[in-house]
Amino acid sequence: MKKGKPKTDEKVYEMQATICKVLANPTRLHILDLCAQGEQSVSALQEALGISAANLSQHLAILKTAGVVATRRGGKQLFCSLAIPQVKQACSLIRDVLRARLASGRELVV
Repeated sequence: MKKGKPKTDEKVYEMQATICKVLANPTRLHILDLCAQGEQSVSALQEALGISAANLSQHLAILKTAGVVATRRGGKQLFCSLAIPQVKQACSLIRDVLRARLASGRELVV
């Protein structure tokens, strides 16, 4: 085993825990799902989610700080997209696991 590997692994575990905390919110997961479909304006996100601009802003700030969502300004509009394309596959895989679990009659118990 390489000398630096355990520290690298530990850093990856820490980063994974941070991302999982960021993803541990249904509204943020919905934002990511919408952004996975393509770049979205903040106004379109707000309409689709049915939440206040302030609430959406808080969620986007958390996603941006974690590096999961990127934003760009186009005139007066703010647009959001996935900063890490692999997030789309990760979220989709988790949903597939949960759907299979529900289909087998077992809900997730926490």
